[in-house]
Amino acid sequence: MLSRIIVLTLGVVGLLGAQNVRPPQSAVAEGVGALTRDSAWRLVQTIPIRFRTFHPQGMVKIGTTWFVSSVEVHDRAAGQGIGHLFKVDSAGNLLHDLALGDGPMYHASGIDFDGASIWIALAEYRPNSRSIIYRVDPGTMKATEMFRVADHIGAIVHNTDDGTLHGVSWGSRRFYRWSKTGGEGTSTMNHSHHIDYQDCKYVGKRRMLCSGVTEVRQSPGAPPFRLGGLEIVDLQQGHAVAQVPVLLWTSGGLAMTQNPVWLEPSAGGLRAYFVPEDDRSTIYVYEVGTQ
Repeated sequence: MLSRIIVLTLGVVGLLGAQNVRPPQSAVAEGVGALTRDSAWRLVQTIPIRFRTFHPQGMVKIGTTWFVSSVEVHDRAAGQGIGHLFKVDSAGNLLHDLALGDGPMYHASGIDFDGASIWIALAEYRPNSRSIIYRVDPGTMKATEMFRVADHIGAIVHNTDDGTLHGVSWGSRRFYRWSKTGGEGTSTMNHSHHIDYQDCKYVGKRRMLCSGVTEVRQSPGAPPFRLGGLEIVDLQQGHAVAQVPVLLWTSGGLAMTQNPVWLEPSAGGLRAYFVPEDDRSTIYVYEVGTQ
């Protein structure tokens, strides 16, 4: 009996620990709101990921552990592939690989962590298609299907202030709102064309922070210029209330906000983690002042 009590106690402590490692939402939102195009980003660390990552989409950081969603394509035309949620240690080593999806619904979304569960969508790899919404226990890596949606959901967040879920479509042209069981579904158009959202996080006060990129070509077939950025979206009004470009690129020309992004407060502002590259990926760690 004593051993059972100890195990139960450790389980509760572990759950509370997971809840307590979520970064202060308001601090992240206010920090992003204070950034400008002239903000000075400083590279402080690079962490090579020590396994093949395929096409990363979203990430969250829980304590010192990373959770990264990714798309492994076998035959896109035939709708064949695997969705992944990787659990990664602080040195970039793979701890667990959770396969997700159902047949052609294998395109993993940007992800969010609400203090207890990770939220992720798996969609067909095309616009105006279908998705499955999952919640995942980050301790056990067990996924629970919550509901299905008749559209491609590219990112999802959990509004912990009112218990609703919010998703964005392919290219982030539509915003969705549901209950946690898929009820009360509504949609509105996104009138911002600054960036296409790749990864989103809930940051309190009915707002989400989205990162993403836009590609501009001077002529058809010309090499693209990639501009990355951040936006804070008011979930009640359905529009961006803050926008800022992120003028950072890899040596190969990828915008740092091309794929997964995670932000947390630092001593003088924000610490940002970027994973822009496919297959052989690196976590780029930057700091930026906001004071």
